[in-house]
Order: sequence, then C-alpha cells, then structure tokens
Amino acid sequence: MAMRGSDVRTEGLFSYVSCEARVPDGHPLRPIRAIVDEALEVLSPEFSKLYSQIGRPSIPPEKLLRALLVQAFYSVRSERQLMEQLDYNLMFRWFVGLSMDAPIWDVTVFTKNRDRLLEGDVAARFMAAVLGQPRVKALLSEDHFSVDGTLIEAWASMKSFKPKGGAEGDGQDGGGPDDGAGPASASAPKRNGRNAERDFHGEKRSNDTHASSTDPDARLFKKARGQAARLCHMGHMLMENRHGLIVDTMLTHATGTAEREAALVMLERMNGRHRITLAADKAYDVADFIAKLRALNVTPHVAQNNTNRRSAIDGRTTRHPGYVVSQRIRKRIEEGFGWMKTYGGMRKTRHVGNPRVAWTFTLTAAACNLVRLPKLLAAA
Repeated sequence: MAMRGSDVRTEGLFSYVSCEARVPDGHPLRPIRAIVDEALEVLSPEFSKLYSQIGRPSIPPEKLLRALLVQAFYSVRSERQLMEQLDYNLMFRWFVGLSMDAPIWDVTVFTKNRDRLLEGDVAARFMAAVLGQPRVKALLSEDHFSVDGTLIEAWASMKSFKPKGGAEGDGQDGGGPDDGAGPASASAPKRNGRNAERDFHGEKRSNDTHASSTDPDARLFKKARGQAARLCHMGHMLMENRHGLIVDTMLTHATGTAEREAALVMLERMNGRHRITLAADKAYDVADFIAKLRALNVTPHVAQNNTNRRSAIDGRTTRHPGYVVSQRIRKRIEEGFGWMKTYGGMRKTRHVGNPRVAWTFTLTAAACNLVRLPKLLAAA
C-alpha cells in the first residue's frame, strides 16, 4: 500500500527542461515542422530582401509564419488569442521556435510584421517551396487536375452595405479586427445608446449601386437559389488528382463568372505545362470556357449541365474512362475547402480587403497540405 503524496507546490529556482524535451517523439507536429523548416530555409534569401539592414530587429519571419500555421492547425480564432496561447502552451512555443522563457510579442507588433510578409507574397512562395521539395513533388500528378471555387464570408455586416456616394451615419458597420475602424461618428443617430436601426424593407440593393463601407472588396452574392445573399469574397483552388494536394489558389470578387476566369488564370501560370485534364462541376460547363480550355491544350473533364440547355461537353470527352475517373476524384477538392473553413478559420475571414484575405487563404491552403503530407510521405 503506497503512502499518500503531499500536495505541496514546489517551484525550482532554475529549470533545465527545454520545449524540445516536452514534445513527444511521435507527435504529428514533428514531421510537419521538418517540412516547414526545409521550405523556410529555401525562402531565407527572399526574406532578406523584405527587411532593411539597419534599425530595430523585427519578429523573425520564420517564427511569424510558424505561428500563423499553428493558428490554422489548432483553430485559434484571433492573433490576440494566439499570443496568449504562445505564452503558456509549450508545444506552440516549440513549433514556433521560442524558448521556455522567451517573451511573447505584442499583438499589434505581430500583425504589423504579418503585413510586411503580405507585400512579398510570401504565402504563395511558401506553398510553392513546400510543393517543390523533391519528396513532395514526387507525390504530385503532372497530368490531371481539378478546380473549384467557394464563398468566404466577409468581415462586414449587412448594415455596412450602403448606397455608393450616399450619406453616411445611417447605420454602423461591423468593423473588423485589423481594419482600423474607430468609434462611431458623433453625428451618427443613436437610440438608447445603441446604433440606429436600418430598415431594408423595399430597398433594392445591388453591387452596382451599393458597397460595403467596412470592406469595399466584398460583394453581395449567393451561389445557389434559395440561399441568402451575403457579403463575401470568392476563393478558388487548383488541386492535383493523384493525392488531392492543393497546388494553386486565387481570391477574387464574388461574381457569376469569377470561377471560370480564375481557373484560366491559374492554368496559364503553370510552368512547363503539357496536355492535361481539368475536372470541374457544372458551373464550368459554358461553351466559351470550354473553347478556351481546348485552346490552352487542356482536356475539359467538366460535369455536363443539361438543365434547360445543351451541354458544351459531348461524347468526344465523356466516352473516355478517364472522364469518369476525373468526375469521381474532383469531389475531393471539397475536402480542402471543408478543412480550411472548419479548422483554418476561412468560413468567415477575420481580415478586410482582397489582398489580406487572399494571403490568408493561400497560407491556410498550405496548412491544409501540411496536415496531410506526413501520412502521404510515410505511405510513399
């Protein structure tokens, strides 16, 4: 029979245990950290170009990127909460590269340093550096791809959707965490200390006549009938079909033609491309788009849309077994969108403006790849 231990708090004067020793050898973050460090080493010359050789040292870009990846991996909803967790979570400290007693950055300093990486398009370069590693590149298909788009709800309320050039002060918009929105104007009407109510009944609103005062890049849009129109951006992804890894991303205004336009842009910036296949859903079944794909030496494995019109995809394409395979695999792109929205925080963006939302969207797509790569590499 064991003797009862005493409940006495013992605090040593010195600690000789590192964060490295506290993370188990088999933890899933360890292989991810190895892939991330290899990509960041490739980007080191690019980082040097973004910073001056004199002045006060900034947050190392490598640590900043690792912190943003942790935010996506563990669904940390804000930079402020991320800084709080970095203060006490030893695993986060280890992944970012902070020692046990290293001070945590102020959240405003962190966000300002993040915006510096926005200027260098570091998110896209980081994803390319991950995919460019020889062991990762061996997993990618060079012949078969899929494309799709999704709506990302903007950080702006419907109250901010006001007539262009109209009078201000008829309602307070929903300021975002990094848009610098200050307090409401003193001339704005108040009711019992609250913002004035907006009555939208009978008011016709469209993107031609109205714009959000919080996020002018957001557009009022709905993707299907019966759904409510929301202020949103549209994110696009290009996926290779062998293992379902995301190879390119793009963010645009939410319009009815944005998906097809973004697909053409992502295809045109593929280097050294030969004849490939591109799978997509019915929204891409438009004669003009199909013709442009064929001109780009791309075989359109697009789902047929026979609703009230003739499909642009005929038996020349559907008779091949590869078409059926592409239609089955293309649905895996929804898994990437699902992870990014459920875990990566992209269901509703925390940022304002297309550049910041696009940067975050690309980095979250890279995080989605990183979550899957350890198992894929182990199996290979």
